[in-house]
Amino acid sequence: MDDKKFVTSINCMDGRVQIPIIKWMKEKYKADFVDIITEAGPNKILSEQKPDSIVQSIRKRVEISVKVHASKVIAVSGHFDCAGNPTDKETQKMQIKDSVEAIKSWGFNVQVIGLWIDNRWIVHEIV
Repeated sequence: MDDKKFVTSINCMDGRVQIPIIKWMKEKYKADFVDIITEAGPNKILSEQKPDSIVQSIRKRVEISVKVHASKVIAVSGHFDCAGNPTDKETQKMQIKDSVEAIKSWGFNVQVIGLWIDNRWIVHEIV
């Protein structure tokens, strides 16, 4: 694994976003692999910091990605038509921004970005 580059994505469990995010992150960061951490509506969970058990689970999985796989980039995202976070685009974008700040506070010393996946399943960097 030493010669392979990893990045990390915290995204919804919704299967419609998996391939677009993987493809975008691999292209953008010239990564070989994308560690995927999924939850239903993770931008809401991380922005509200609850439930704490899920936040801590996400953090532990990010820690493994950063420390074991040497990931240098963490993306957190939200998407159109999310069943786990059924709110409007602007609210989700604010949650993504708050989630980016929450992840930065974990002190992993890596780049943290926010992504929005639109109704055509196109990935947009917003933070």
